[in-house]
Amino acid sequence: MAGRSIVHFFLGSVAIALGSYIYFTMQIDMSANGDYKNAASIYEFTVKDTHGNDVSLEKYKGKVVLVVNIASKCGLTKNNYEKLTDLKEKYGERGLVILNFPCNQFGSQMPEADGEAMVCHLRDSKADIGEVFAKVDVNGDNAAPLYKYLKAKQTGTLGSGIKWNFTKFLVNKEGVPINRYAPTTDPMDIAKDIEKLL
Repeated sequence: MAGRSIVHFFLGSVAIALGSYIYFTMQIDMSANGDYKNAASIYEFTVKDTHGNDVSLEKYKGKVVLVVNIASKCGLTKNNYEKLTDLKEKYGERGLVILNFPCNQFGSQMPEADGEAMVCHLRDSKADIGEVFAKVDVNGDNAAPLYKYLKAKQTGTLGSGIKWNFTKFLVNKEGVPINRYAPTTDPMDIAKDIEKLL
């Protein structure tokens, strides 16, 4: 009889511990990274920088943000790197931040690894384009939660999916995406929209 009580006590303790673990795990997953649909702004997301460190996007509160999926071997790369550099130089001190997310989903055109390889690539390309983060997927089940959120808030011409490298999202000072631009949109053509938000 005493043996059964010990077994029941043990099983009850395991059940409570398991239930607590599941509850707290779900609470963590209910952050914006786990439930992008309920996010009020990009500030609720945490991403990885190119060296693998966590970066809360709350860091950019009060800034105008341009989010871009970049690639190194694309026909659009040279112009976008040059013009994103120009945008940063022109508006960076006034409060524009450009967040660049390398993506290899379109024709495997971003082969560089995160970290030093990415830093060297951008330096060699003379691309001072802003903040650079870890490589992400922008479409599909494994898409970064930030990109799921951006696509839900600003759909494209043919649906929400990202069509190619250098799709751009403009985010206001409250962290809310207000516009989406096609890969072929020259970054300097976004300047007038940026100026309205600064």
